[in-house]
Amino acid sequence: MVKGQRKKDGFQGQKAVIIPRSVLNNKCSTHPLIGKLYITDMGYYPKARYHYRERLHGTDQHILIYCHEGEGRVIIDKQEYKISPGDFYLIPALTRHTYAANANNPWTIFWIHFKGESAGDWVKQIHQYLNSYSGFIPDSEKTIRLFNEIYTPLERGYSMEHLMYSNMYLWHYLSTFIYQEKNKSRMNNTETDTIDSAIDYMQKNVDQNLTLEKIAQHVRFSPSHFSLLFRKKTGFSPIEYYNHLKMQQACQYLLFTKQRIKEIALEVGMSDQHYFSRIFKKTMGVSPQEYRNKRSSEVMLSV
Repeated sequence: MVKGQRKKDGFQGQKAVIIPRSVLNNKCSTHPLIGKLYITDMGYYPKARYHYRERLHGTDQHILIYCHEGEGRVIIDKQEYKISPGDFYLIPALTRHTYAANANNPWTIFWIHFKGESAGDWVKQIHQYLNSYSGFIPDSEKTIRLFNEIYTPLERGYSMEHLMYSNMYLWHYLSTFIYQEKNKSRMNNTETDTIDSAIDYMQKNVDQNLTLEKIAQHVRFSPSHFSLLFRKKTGFSPIEYYNHLKMQQACQYLLFTKQRIKEIALEVGMSDQHYFSRIFKKTMGVSPQEYRNKRSSEVMLSV
């Protein structure tokens, strides 16, 4: 692309909402709910030929761009990413960056600029999960639908109702870039499949007494490597996570059946009732009997 062919904006069919800074300052940044995360600008550029932007010192907003069609490239703090359909990239505030559409196959992108007290934490969380500022989402229909759910109210003006709805919906939109069921970055696909497979195996065998070695063998990893990988992805050791699933099942037995504590312990693969009670209290904060009594009384009061 030669310099004369670069365009910052102005594409047929484009749409954008640029929220007035007076609205951001008076209604968004100081609000107790939406002040933690709010949109400053958002829009859609279809087939944005020669789209180009360079910010040597970044901007004071974080930027999320999702590519629906076409191709482009992004450079974030000297790291270059090639962008294809389904890819997204995240640019942290105050970070030098450049991005440009492919001249022969220009991208179609959906973009949001956002800031707020929690905005930086969101950026860190997404980067930590993906180990990258770029990721991949295969469900374009859902992603675009959610984008429009946020965009449409703002297009109709900046009433408090519209601002509240769109900015609170932004939390859900950002979460889909991390936790969408099929949102597995190309870099971490194998690792994610391994953890998902292990959790499925634990759930199906919650009535057993699986060991770390048995779970690791199921996913064909050494116990030590599997433990490191599992803790990195979930924040828990495999056995601690397995016990959480057991206690989750035990809670249902305590609430919805009249089985004795000893019987429930056996249902979740624990032959020692005292050990079961100790693990339950450590996890839930109360003993199994206290949990049953408390929950039963709450159910009666709510009827």
